[in-house]
Amino acid sequence: MSEYKKIYFLGIGGIGMSAIARYYKFKGYPVAGYDRTPSDLTHELEKEGIDVHYEDDIDFIPKDVESTLVVYTPAIPETLGEFVYVKEHNYTLIKRSRMLGELSQGQTCLAVAGTHGKTTTSTMVAHILNTGHNGCSAFLGGISKNYGTNLLMSQTPTLVAEADEFDRSFLQLSPAIAVITAMDADHLDIYGTHEEYCKAFRQFAAKVTGKLVIKKGLPVGEADTGARIFSYSYDDTSADFHAENITKDELGHYTFDLVHPKGRICGIRTGVPGWVNVENSIAAGAVCLLHGVSPEGIRKGIGTFQGVRRRLDVHINEPGLTYIDDYAHHPKELASAISSIKNMFPGRKLTAIFQPHLFTRTRDFAADFAAALSLADKLILLDIYPAREEPIPGVTSEIIFDKVTCPEKVLLAKEELLEYVGKEDVDILATFGAGNIDRFIRPLVELLSERIGK
Repeated sequence: MSEYKKIYFLGIGGIGMSAIARYYKFKGYPVAGYDRTPSDLTHELEKEGIDVHYEDDIDFIPKDVESTLVVYTPAIPETLGEFVYVKEHNYTLIKRSRMLGELSQGQTCLAVAGTHGKTTTSTMVAHILNTGHNGCSAFLGGISKNYGTNLLMSQTPTLVAEADEFDRSFLQLSPAIAVITAMDADHLDIYGTHEEYCKAFRQFAAKVTGKLVIKKGLPVGEADTGARIFSYSYDDTSADFHAENITKDELGHYTFDLVHPKGRICGIRTGVPGWVNVENSIAAGAVCLLHGVSPEGIRKGIGTFQGVRRRLDVHINEPGLTYIDDYAHHPKELASAISSIKNMFPGRKLTAIFQPHLFTRTRDFAADFAAALSLADKLILLDIYPAREEPIPGVTSEIIFDKVTCPEKVLLAKEELLEYVGKEDVDILATFGAGNIDRFIRPLVELLSERIGK
């Protein structure tokens, strides 16, 4: 990196891209970049002294080609004017995934991969190491609520990385210890078939050099990796790492014993509610135990973990009115999140707001989305957020909506959402999605807070 004097990012507002941008700003490089729309994350980058613009305009690109490194994400369209310009003018271009792979060189890399659960689990691993061990650096796929950032910096040569399977990014890493949380079909616009998707995870397993923790039942075995394999499960007692003596309190927090190959850590209380966070805690605890963290460090880290923004993120929790936001954008994630909320608040009415993410994902999993959303008591379904994709004829939110069987359902344009919710008598409201539904969090909090006099 010493030969470059400036770092320019295309898609700087992405959660992974912004962490790398912050890293190079921390290292003293001039950092700037483009993103399509302003967000809380881009505003935070601007406050930290990073120049961000929102027009596709080549005038913003540093013109000293030899000394400028351009980092890009495959999430940007290939037709983006700035992307076309840097390719035509022979700038050095590097994908975000390769950049993260290079940053992990020379460090002990602990990586978390999986269709879902990886952001919370990797953030929990980083928190456990920071509170109960000797620290770590971390590139995270979400904003840690403990630290208010997606980048942690440390002199300790340990790096925690969220290993993203999108565009096969995780194959740039060679972790010492890794966990695979799930291998449910996703990103079929890239992989084509579920088998190809699973093949990529087995390729990732082959790159793990030390120990590999796998959710029990996933199709990865000793033939796929030279690493030593350990299994984990929520409550399957045949798994190497699992929970026993699980209890839940009135706030939805769980207490459990973590059973592991060398013993048992008794009475761990999760810092964040929901049964799914017991499972995430077991995966994170397994990685950290294998890395050498003490049992007391595990208990302290899990107990003081405050979660990740947009992951079962509780914004209002008053008698008769609760508002939770979650990033879930895959059917299995939605089913887990909705069942966790229903389990936390038994007997109450859950109104779910969902914004589908990507036309291809909607097309490929419409029936599965409908089944997951039917677990809610009422559904408010919004239009598809396209992200990087062009529309696909016949693919709209209606192909999900028509299959949903919950007692009440309504299809809305997102511009109608606040007015509609303002007239509704909601008990538990939950927003789900990976698009721009997060723009509604603050307005919904303000709207609902008026009802409780806050």
